[in-house]
Amino acid sequence: MPVRKFRDVSEMEDAVWRERGPDLFGAIRRVWDFAARTVELRFPPGVYRHRSIEEANAQSERWAQTNFDAFQARRRQRDRQ
Repeated sequence: MPVRKFRDVSEMEDAVWRERGPDLFGAIRRVWDFAARTVELRFPPGVYRHRSIEEANAQSERWAQTNFDAFQARRRQRDRQ
């Protein structure tokens, strides 16, 4: 599919957009289902307070690494089957 650039949204063709209705809702559902199967992000519940932005960023990095490790484990398990 070629990449096209637009200076304004009004330059885009109407055919690019999906009409509201069952077809659009089905497409959204399929995208969300795919994302839930492939990503499955998990974050501990609750509110977290941090003394600095560095501490908050470190916590976010730990969560991201935990999610990535879980993704890799699921992938290895799937490949073994």
